[in-house]
Amino acid sequence: MRKSLVRGRVTRVARSTLLLCALVGSLFLSACSGDESSEATATPAAAVQPAGETPHALAHASDTPPATANVEVAASSKVVTKRKKAEKAPRHSNERPVPNFNGRTLAGTSLSMKSMLGDRVVLFFFDPSDPKSAPVARAVQALQEKAADNNFKIVGVGRGDSTAAIATFRRSNQLGFPVIDDSSGAIARKLRLQVPLAVLGVDADGYVTFGLSHFPAPQDAEASTKELLADSMRVSLDETIGGELYAWPEAPPLGATNLDDGTKIETEALRGKAAIVIFFLHTCPHCHKALESIKGILEGMPQAQRPALVAISVQNAPTAIRRSMADLGLDFFTPYVDPNGAAADAWGVTGGVPVVNVVDAEGRIRHRSQGWNEKRDGAMLRMQVARASSTRVPMILDPKGFSGNNVCGTCHEQEYATWQFTSHATAFDTLVTHEADRRKDCVGCHVIGYEEPGGYDFYRRPAHLENVGCESCHGRGGPHLSPNFVPMNEGTRDYAQVCGTCHNETHSLGFEFETFHPRVSHDRIASLSNAERAELLEGGPARDLLPTTADYVGSNACQSCHEAEFATWEQSPHDHAVATLEGQDSAGSPDCLACHTTAYGKTGGFVPDVPHADQRDLARVGCESCHGPGGDHISENAKRVGTILSLGDKCDSCVILKVCGTCHDDENDPGFKFKVEERIEAQRHGTIESAATKAGLSAFHLPADERFVEGDLATHDRILLRHAFDHVDAAAPPASDERG
Repeated sequence: MRKSLVRGRVTRVARSTLLLCALVGSLFLSACSGDESSEATATPAAAVQPAGETPHALAHASDTPPATANVEVAASSKVVTKRKKAEKAPRHSNERPVPNFNGRTLAGTSLSMKSMLGDRVVLFFFDPSDPKSAPVARAVQALQEKAADNNFKIVGVGRGDSTAAIATFRRSNQLGFPVIDDSSGAIARKLRLQVPLAVLGVDADGYVTFGLSHFPAPQDAEASTKELLADSMRVSLDETIGGELYAWPEAPPLGATNLDDGTKIETEALRGKAAIVIFFLHTCPHCHKALESIKGILEGMPQAQRPALVAISVQNAPTAIRRSMADLGLDFFTPYVDPNGAAADAWGVTGGVPVVNVVDAEGRIRHRSQGWNEKRDGAMLRMQVARASSTRVPMILDPKGFSGNNVCGTCHEQEYATWQFTSHATAFDTLVTHEADRRKDCVGCHVIGYEEPGGYDFYRRPAHLENVGCESCHGRGGPHLSPNFVPMNEGTRDYAQVCGTCHNETHSLGFEFETFHPRVSHDRIASLSNAERAELLEGGPARDLLPTTADYVGSNACQSCHEAEFATWEQSPHDHAVATLEGQDSAGSPDCLACHTTAYGKTGGFVPDVPHADQRDLARVGCESCHGPGGDHISENAKRVGTILSLGDKCDSCVILKVCGTCHDDENDPGFKFKVEERIEAQRHGTIESAATKAGLSAFHLPADERFVEGDLATHDRILLRHAFDHVDAAAPPASDERG
């Protein structure tokens, strides 16, 4: 998903503060003041839990215990070790859980906030009588069509005079999500909802992620809300995204009124020269800071190269505006007003201010920000104004921390543009979609500078350091501040070592630098056609995940060394996968057999035209379906490591999901990719490391009396030592051991 600049698309820092506070200020959470609700009935859903339990655990407390508990294998008395649950980062004190509420849907089912814990949710509060409700509803419905693929749910809460009016509204707008009937206003009162229309994002733990309560005029509300929702939920609602390298959006209409002479200014009047367009409020301290910064930027530029300044007040109060600007020493410009809000709607000003846009001489928006971060926005604006004005761009990097991609991209435009066509540009979005953006074991490879000074941290959650960015690969500040970040190898920069810090055996299946590097190469992506770049946004080409050179041997060949694992696997649905097809009269379907057998049509694998009864060992999803062909693994004197895929030390989401996902895809098993960990736990059968793992040879060839016996650790260690020394070159002198 590429990020656009128009229609209210804002930085995530601004969204998480300004938009949320704008909603919460009139809503229910007291996030700005820190006050808790005084109503006992409005206890936060995520807070009403026994000590030590997470909201997610609470939501499923009454469900059947998941398959993550230790599983005893009767055949061998072995225990499959439960994996340690991933640690989540603690919550910031300003984060607020949604108060619990419950109601009945139009379909008659009961639904509560507590029951929704464990899922990402979008709550759509509406009043059918509000003229903006219909266009906003259409935008929410467009988002609903992406819900299943992006792991979230949408729930509507209808207010109004009657249940019938809410039901009619749902039918007329063809809403495909459940709608709670709140015609009594009970939920609205409990949540202190003061506005007729609002959209709220809630994470899987029940905490607010974003809020929208201000929408443009009905004719603009649908398009604007789509943009905001797409950005907030990190999805793309634009099915026609192209591959244009520099897709700068055209500046929309202005039509603002000059306070001095009453004339209107149109966007066309700005062409031929760069311009700064800022929407501000004369009582807003952040707006004052932004205007002070703009004043300094303009004063530091030659008169002939200074961009035009169009400063539009979002409040039509001429006298108060003039007085305030004069008192603050900011009366260096002529303010504009927007009496009917048309300019604000067109420019996507739907939340807090200031909203600052930099427009180039061709009328394209080159930079947009919402809110004001004193540490970043002034420097960023100075660089962007210089770029748009075709003057020398000052290099203003964070001297102590990481600067972020948009700072680098101000000068390195092509590199920044091509980066947006890579998976690196949406690496953090992947975590959010999989509800893993607070996992300490995941986030480090999906952000910039995690656990480093000035890098990403869970306290600030800086949006400009999300994703795998410039400084992930080139170091803090790039070569300017970190010239030795990328090691040298025979006179050239060795990026393979840099990539390998994340693309290692645990997290990146079959990673080969030579093969993967072209996928992120700036020069290569820039050389592609628009159509070819557009294809990159759909994902890379399919590739072999398992070894392809060895023969398949069947699961029975694995049993002699992996008895406990085999016994556990035999109890799983994988063992009778073909029997499942026989019960559905699909046992002859090649498409079905490809996923329900081992190595369908491959050397040593399931033979299509041979009766199932004659190849029972392969007529199931066997060991080699997930671990790869075992021909080299069990061959005489074969090395254990590297001949098949060991999954016990691999990341579930990064690696194992890719293997499982070849069959458990959206068509055959919808939603599997978002429940991968619990589904894998149900199949997990690793116990402890086999003798072959450490000895470096196949335990298949160990004498029967020397194979590992459960509980006999002494025998296990003796076997390892003996066979390890068997590989020592006889001509070499024995190593001395001073310990005796």
